Amino acid sequence: MTPQKGHGTWYFYFELEAGEGGKRRHVRRGGFATKNDAKAKAEEIYRDAVGGADVLRDATVGEDLHTWLKRKRGLARTTRHGHEEHIALYLEPHLGHIKRRDLKLRHVEALYDAIERENSERLLHYAKMVELQEARPVAHTAWVRSAGKKEERRRTRRACLCANAALREGRKGKRKITSAATMHRINATLSSFLGSGIKRGEYATNWAAMVELPAVKRPKALVWTPERVEEWKRTGQKPSPVMVWTPEQTGQFLDSICDDRLYGMWHGFIFRGPRRGEMAALPWPEISLSGPWFRISAQTVEIAYRQYDEAPKQDSVRTVTLDALTRGHCRTGGSLAAKSVSSGPERKHGLRATGSGPMKTANHCTPTGSADGSTGSCNCPGSPRSGCTTPGTCRRRWRSSAGRTSRSSRSGWDTAPARSPRTPTRASCLSS
Repeated sequence: MTPQKGHGTWYFYFELEAGEGGKRRHVRRGGFATKNDAKAKAEEIYRDAVGGADVLRDATVGEDLHTWLKRKRGLARTTRHGHEEHIALYLEPHLGHIKRRDLKLRHVEALYDAIERENSERLLHYAKMVELQEARPVAHTAWVRSAGKKEERRRTRRACLCANAALREGRKGKRKITSAATMHRINATLSSFLGSGIKRGEYATNWAAMVELPAVKRPKALVWTPERVEEWKRTGQKPSPVMVWTPEQTGQFLDSICDDRLYGMWHGFIFRGPRRGEMAALPWPEISLSGPWFRISAQTVEIAYRQYDEAPKQDSVRTVTLDALTRGHCRTGGSLAAKSVSSGPERKHGLRATGSGPMKTANHCTPTGSADGSTGSCNCPGSPRSGCTTPGTCRRRWRSSAGRTSRSSRSGWDTAPARSPRTPTRASCLSS
């Protein structure tokens, strides 16, 4: 360890184990202001080299992330999409420029510090957006009321146009808040990447395992009791992000869609508890009405507003027993589907008149939407909209005990509560 001649800085040099063919390998670094700095860096790199890290290449973390993702050929489509989003939005912008050998815990912690700062900025941006949205109708009202007053009308019109322009400008670059759950998923992606790099000898330490992140608080499911419904009607606030229908409300939903040709599918949703994508991809040949049972062997997933058919996980392939009511509704639905396929445009896409196509034959029946375009809730005015996408459920495998009662014996409320806030409908989605 000696000072560089003519520069006044220190450098270090040491040899590693011989490479392939006995080729000598050595590490040389320079530019340190003091001998102690050079010595500390030499010890750090030597520890990494002994631990198996590749300290000779100048590859960056961003390059390694893309190479790692290409090697993961067995990932499911949804998992790959999540990794791609994490790399593009978070990992590469904050860690991509760092060299592989220089990555440390402080860099990973700085990533999450930056995410929290961005969240604070977005909260301020949202508050500003609320002010702009409230100012626009006020400016427009002032312009309308200034009729007949030339100077005042000119001034209020200019203020209204400025309010519209400010709102349009404020909407640019608007992004969602990165939640604590998303941070944990980002960290899981980074941990998987570093774990793979350690196995390959590219990294020495999994820094993602040492990061402390905010705790994730899962919302608690609550039942729509009459008292909660009245409070929601009065204030417009849901007691919990996840709300569950009572058996009476579930019966009211079934009453409202009794004429739908996919009624058997909705009935199976409620009383058999399959996942949304599994039921949307259920083909008619996998339904045995004489059994009676249906077999889950496919699923539909939605990624970036596009739908794909995929095989489910191995432990999700199963046979589900049909009750008598659901079997009858499925038999009726199969007959209607066969008639619609034989006489409709679906025949051009390979569906036969025997009803062999999947149950997702409605125009707007998707894993996140019902046959009429609404999102997992009832269009009837008497049922509050639950926070889930499956009618009457809070968890994907929940089974209702209301199957023992007849649909005609269930009753709803006398008054009709308004729709639950922040629950998208087909009309709101099309208008936006």
